[in-house]
Amino acid sequence: MGAMAGSTLPSLGRVRLTDLIAADGLLSDRYKYAVSTLSQSLARYYAAIIEVPAGDDVMLRCVIDSARMYFHQRPYPGPEMIHTGDPQEWDKTSGYFTDPQIWQETFDYRPGQTPIEPGSGAELPPAGLADLFSLLGKAARDILDAIGCSLELRSFCFTDLLDNAPLRNGEVSTSVLSLCCHGRSTLQGGHHETITIGQEQSQMTIFGDHEPQVDKSLLTLVRSDKPGLQIRDMQGRWLLVDGDLGPQDILLYPGLALYQATAGYISPALHRTNVGNLQGNIYGRCSLAFKLMPRASAILHCSAMTAAGHGVGGPFQQPISVHDFMQRIHPMDQLISRHGYMNFPFPVPSDGSMKTALKRKKQIPRSKPLAPSKRLRLEAQRVLKERVQEIADRKGIKLRFCGLRECEEQHIPSLDSPCGVVRTEIGWPPGVPFVHPHDLPNKAKLAFLEAYEPGWTASQDMELGLIESGQAHTHAHACKSCCYSNNLISSSQFIHEDLTC
Repeated sequence: MGAMAGSTLPSLGRVRLTDLIAADGLLSDRYKYAVSTLSQSLARYYAAIIEVPAGDDVMLRCVIDSARMYFHQRPYPGPEMIHTGDPQEWDKTSGYFTDPQIWQETFDYRPGQTPIEPGSGAELPPAGLADLFSLLGKAARDILDAIGCSLELRSFCFTDLLDNAPLRNGEVSTSVLSLCCHGRSTLQGGHHETITIGQEQSQMTIFGDHEPQVDKSLLTLVRSDKPGLQIRDMQGRWLLVDGDLGPQDILLYPGLALYQATAGYISPALHRTNVGNLQGNIYGRCSLAFKLMPRASAILHCSAMTAAGHGVGGPFQQPISVHDFMQRIHPMDQLISRHGYMNFPFPVPSDGSMKTALKRKKQIPRSKPLAPSKRLRLEAQRVLKERVQEIADRKGIKLRFCGLRECEEQHIPSLDSPCGVVRTEIGWPPGVPFVHPHDLPNKAKLAFLEAYEPGWTASQDMELGLIESGQAHTHAHACKSCCYSNNLISSSQFIHEDLTC
């Protein structure tokens, strides 16, 4: 990519943090709009801008200023400070370390492990880390719940993945607040492999990472004192995403852990940092990044997605421990999102060969999307559990479903049927047999869903293909009549995986 590769300023979704804080009761219009803006921005750009409340920006600025002076006063680091990048140490990094090959210095603040008060002979760490960690940690949890709401998951469904808040005695945080400095002149001049740029090449773009990076966090919140962070969008373009941040703005992007926990519905951000304009800068580019991490002993699973009726397949079906997940290598070209959501932008072959790209595409295992009627069945089961059972419990009614044929032929036409009173009490849709929704024909499932979740059909954007022009119903009805007339199947067996005969 050339110097202009990341020059475009995208129209990232901008959301106030206060609008993303959930409250008891009905959804407010403000919360709905904020969640919608957030989810659309993450789907299109894999990032969003979060506006923190007035006053919190002062803390952000003070911590970055303190970090700038902290790195500036440090001499060139010795070999003992060089970070090895050992995956086993993902939740143990603390204090100062450096990677001279990418011109980066880092100070990790990890509560329970990083001292914030200088001991005898110890240097003074940057100021305000504990307060900022608390502020961004609360913000990240609120944003995570908002993302869960956009996927129609239950409230706080990701809580079991997170550290205790506050930490218990003896616990060490897995989430971390990282202060970074790219391209400081002292670091550039102290390493014999430093890349130098002549006058004629002063506009060359140099990136502070050997290759684009993907965080293994759930969420990452970033703020810097100079632009330079680029994220690859759904069309494969590298976009400068921190070029127009206001004083109260922080950048948000998802990581691999959230990608795993949502069965690929929330794609992680592929990012890199441009440090080509920092030649001779004595301070370099300072930034802070709060990474909301899953605790090491947790299990990444997609049970919340399954309970909400989302399809879960391929590599997401098997739970995996967080510790094992962090050790795993995640090839960029295999991070492909679920059907119906934006694909993760994997690198295009440098030679532009379409043949090579097609060959790679064939080699990538893809999970088969759910058949329309199977997804409809999952939705019906969800509504039965979340809506109908709640009404029945409130009224003290024990649900005893009928058989499909018996209810169709005897109970529905009768004014005095065994299930008539129960159907009336719980608001069962007229004309729909009182059987378990799993066993209802597809057309009856639609009526059932509309009865308990008005507007459900319209909200699906015709994805199920069950309400288009009545052709599917006509064909299914003809097939059913044919099968009945020849006594080939019983009504309980007429539950197709597809709408075709």
